[in-house]
Amino acid sequence: MEQSNTTVIGTAPGLADTVQLLQQRRPGYSLPQACYNSQSVFEADMEQIFCKEWLYVGLTCEIPKTGNYITVEVGNNPITVVRNKEGVQAFHNVCRHRGSRLCTEKKGKVAKLVCPYHQWTYELDGQLIYAGNDMGEQFNKGDFPLKKVHTKTAGGYIFICLADNPPDIDEFLASLELYLEPYDLENAKVAVQSEIVEDANWKLVIENNRECYHCNGSHPELLNTLLEFDDTTDPRATDAFKAHVARMAEQWDAENIPHEHVSFGLRNRMVRMPLAEGKVAMTIDGSNACEKTLGRVKNRELGSLRILHLPNSWNHGQSDHLITFQVVPLGPQKTKVITKWVVHKDAVEGVDYDVEKLRLVWDATNAQDRALAEENQRGINSIAYEPGPYSPTYEFGVVNFVDWYADTFVANAGGQTLSVKLPE
Repeated sequence: MEQSNTTVIGTAPGLADTVQLLQQRRPGYSLPQACYNSQSVFEADMEQIFCKEWLYVGLTCEIPKTGNYITVEVGNNPITVVRNKEGVQAFHNVCRHRGSRLCTEKKGKVAKLVCPYHQWTYELDGQLIYAGNDMGEQFNKGDFPLKKVHTKTAGGYIFICLADNPPDIDEFLASLELYLEPYDLENAKVAVQSEIVEDANWKLVIENNRECYHCNGSHPELLNTLLEFDDTTDPRATDAFKAHVARMAEQWDAENIPHEHVSFGLRNRMVRMPLAEGKVAMTIDGSNACEKTLGRVKNRELGSLRILHLPNSWNHGQSDHLITFQVVPLGPQKTKVITKWVVHKDAVEGVDYDVEKLRLVWDATNAQDRALAEENQRGINSIAYEPGPYSPTYEFGVVNFVDWYADTFVANAGGQTLSVKLPE
């Protein structure tokens, strides 16, 4: 009999109950069951995390010219991200007439933003310029522009925030600009992308990403090239690994390639780590995936620039291609993961790169991670589930994520933050 995806809890917690759950959780342990499978907690996550924090939504190279747009959804909120004369701007994808979506495709190019329902028409800066001739003498088009969404770009990445007063992110974006500068992502393109839907809560998807405790048993393709240590401060890091990092750091310094570990609280971090000796890209054999390197990159042994942005993205930047991962919660036990493989804009498919080789390792890894997250979800749904302990050695990244999530949720909900943890 196929496993049901229904929530298995008694009374669904409200917002105040969820805050209390998080305030009383046991530090260093996984979250209470409702945090992983309750519809009400999912809705609260969307309100307190995804509608109040900065989200990665795409790349500027995806909308290279004026009028290019992409669409995304944050819970029940459809968003259009468009390039206009001023740069990149996001709007609520909602007509000011009767609320219909304006842009119904995932991407496109338009001269104006036109509602397909009644043809209300907006400039690319959101100003209403046409509403028919039957709105009455008192109607003022200037009162009905599209509603803007806070938008920032850095190094070719696009971030949006739906909150009225977004949290500060400028320090992180300044470092992101510096670390992505060598890749010149304005002059790149998405060679291919995949979308998979995992029958698991979004937090389980992130938790799985934040540790490599499972890698040896689950990711043979990935471990052909990836060194699982987070950086040289990883408690498992060997002397040989630290020496390898030191040798590569000398080369990167000589070419002015940023690599030092920088963090911004528990939400954002970036570090460049080498791949295994003699490997230059995350391909099945470790050879390059694209003949053209990105931007000003000359040295193919750039390892991987690892970028974490909570709550919804992780990334690997290599010498010849960059991979972005975007997490989109769809329900309490359903999460979309979008993966994009980015190459130089002049790279020609079939000449400079082979799509199958480019994506093989991470297609396999994504499928393996999906199976792991879904089995994790099935077990959590059991009446036998109770929070279990994380390994401080192998799962410190998961501890950091869960702490960030709990603290951020409680603070955004107006509760007392968890800077002082309860005793075990």
